[in-house]
Amino acid sequence: MPLAVCATPIGNLDDVTLRVLAELREADLVLAEDTRHTRTLLDRHGIRASLLSFHEHNEAVRIDEVLPRLAAGERIALVSDAGLPGVSDPGTRLVRAARDAGIEVTVLPGPSAAATALVASGLGGTRFAFVGFVPRKDGERRSLWDELASWDGVVVAYESPRRLPATLRSLALHDPERQVAVCRELTKRFEEVVRGTAAELAERFDEPPKGEVTLVLGPARHGPDVAEAVRSVGELVAAGAGRRAAVDVVARLTGAARNELYRRTL
Repeated sequence: MPLAVCATPIGNLDDVTLRVLAELREADLVLAEDTRHTRTLLDRHGIRASLLSFHEHNEAVRIDEVLPRLAAGERIALVSDAGLPGVSDPGTRLVRAARDAGIEVTVLPGPSAAATALVASGLGGTRFAFVGFVPRKDGERRSLWDELASWDGVVVAYESPRRLPATLRSLALHDPERQVAVCRELTKRFEEVVRGTAAELAERFDEPPKGEVTLVLGPARHGPDVAEAVRSVGELVAAGAGRRAAVDVVARLTGAARNELYRRTL
């Protein structure tokens, strides 16, 4: 078993599987997103292991270094700071390179912030989409909201506490009544799950909170296709209609909110 992709705790250091602990003890080398962070986990469980950093800034170089060692039969484990490598964390490129080289890869499952938040939110169902980290730029965030407007399942996303207020404000402008859960510090002592509409949570989290954050968005309401309505306004304006008149016509025909149409077509 040359390459083992190991899930590690998302907060509570006891949330690690016996299988992962056994693999970390037996590994010739452990690739870690942050060696200091991983050393804390290993020390907690009395494991001595050789660590080598493996993160987004050195991933390409490290792959070239470790592939020959894997091919030679060394036992190498890959971990990220929290959760499963390859899910919004480095790892996918290494797994692909190893498989392309004919090297055996096995995944040792375990904790997942996305799955934990999905269940803790109470919004989960049979369909959900994971979109990784919310885009940083406002225009890209709006594009994401447009894309998700027609998705009738739950959406799970990661967000930094520093950017959370801006993200909630953006979502509240787009869909103020959408049900949202802010899941913070999952599995840790001060775990918190706050539910409400996007507008309510934008008001509550007007300042960045402490701790890691996972967002869960409830299913989109089945209402007017706002993105299509915005395009219709743009076409009328391009044909020579006044913006306010175009907004009035499209809003009356589609049921979309006039204020939102006007704002989004400026």
